[in-house]
Amino acid sequence: MSEAVAAQTKQTNPGTQHDRIWVRYTLGQRVLRFAIYLAVVIAIVQSIRNINIIPEFLYDAPEQMADLFNRMWPVDWAHYPDSVHTALVETIHIATLGTILSVMLAIPVGLLAANNFTPSKILNFLARLILVSSRSVNSLVWALLFIAIFGPGPLAGTMAIAFRSIGFVGKLVGEAIEQAHAGSIEALKAAGATKSSQLNYGYWPQIKPAFWSIVLLRWDINVRESAVLGLVGAGGIGMTLDTAMNLFQWERVAVILIAIFVIVILAEILITQVRKRIL
Repeated sequence: MSEAVAAQTKQTNPGTQHDRIWVRYTLGQRVLRFAIYLAVVIAIVQSIRNINIIPEFLYDAPEQMADLFNRMWPVDWAHYPDSVHTALVETIHIATLGTILSVMLAIPVGLLAANNFTPSKILNFLARLILVSSRSVNSLVWALLFIAIFGPGPLAGTMAIAFRSIGFVGKLVGEAIEQAHAGSIEALKAAGATKSSQLNYGYWPQIKPAFWSIVLLRWDINVRESAVLGLVGAGGIGMTLDTAMNLFQWERVAVILIAIFVIVILAEILITQVRKRIL
């Protein structure tokens, strides 16, 4: 039956006598894929060649790790109330204050970066330059800079967290504003609404879920980053960790590492619960 149908189809449609060959990728696409794979392989090979790896250190790495864990055991839990708890609370304060300050500074920059809210090419460029500059400098570098200005301590860490977060928060807020639907905005403009009214009643209801998601995510990231800023003297639990490592107090190092791990997990759980309540 199927052969008869095929024969009838060939008689009625002579042009279909030649079978079509299906090819997944064209020649140009195959060449491009090969070029990308080749570039990745070359990059990996060049990276391995330029990184000085000492084989002797790799051979005894398991023994060194086992020796380090042996030094950390038993864990000195009695050290936690003395200095770890205070430093841990200070770390959370640095992350929280830095996040709040970054939001206050990032919102105006994000508004200037959104071309549908600020129709000025010059202001858009300047705002995006600020956002890129903030993201391109690592938080440890910001911490070193503010340590030179304010001296060692939590103030330098707070400022480092804030200036590092401006680019993240401002970029995502600006993109959320640019993706807002223009219908309600145009209606407000037609009614003679001011810029602040357009922002409060047109943009804010649309970007509110994204805004809180961005702020919560950034706070979660800042809790992790503020835990290591103390390694360069910017306050928090990192300073306690650096002191314990310099004094080879490995039992106390274990307590600090466990405390950092627990606070990161608790922050993740808190963020998840808050997102469920707000969003």
